[in-house]
Amino acid sequence: MINKVTLIGHLGGDPEIRHLENGVKVGRFSLATNENYKDKDGNWQKTTEWHNVVVWRELAERAEKMLKKGNLVYVEGKISYRKFTGQDGQERYVTDIVANVMRTLEKMEGTGAFENRFPSAESAPAPRGGEMPAVVSATETAPADGDDLPF
Repeated sequence: MINKVTLIGHLGGDPEIRHLENGVKVGRFSLATNENYKDKDGNWQKTTEWHNVVVWRELAERAEKMLKKGNLVYVEGKISYRKFTGQDGQERYVTDIVANVMRTLEKMEGTGAFENRFPSAESAPAPRGGEMPAVVSATETAPADGDDLPF
C-alpha cells in the first residue's frame, strides 16, 4: 500500500517551531497550492487549496533556518489524520501532511543559485533486490509517428 503526497506551493506564514519535552523539534506551516482552469463560460478561474505540513527533527531545523512566508517549497510526505477535542468540547478532525522531504525552490541569498531542488537519484532508496533499474531515454520510447503524447 502507498500513502505518498507531493506538493509544490507557497508558505502561508513563517514555520512555527516547538521543542518537545524530550528535546525533539517539530515544525508546522501552511502550504498553498493553486490550480488554474477554464470554467464552462471559458473564463479562467483559480482555486487555492491549503495544506497543513508537519516537519520533525532535522527538517524542522531546516524549516526554521530557511523558510519564510511566501517561499516556494517542494514537499514530499504522507497524509496523516488526527482527531482532538477542542476547548469547546467538540471533536475536531485535522488532515496533516507529514513531510519526509522538503526543498526550497527559492534562490539562496547572495549566491544566485538554487538549493537542491529535488531529491537526487542517489538519495532515493534502492529498489528491492539491490539492482538499479535500467535508464531509458525519451528517444528510445518515442513512437515512430512522432507523436510523443501519452494520450
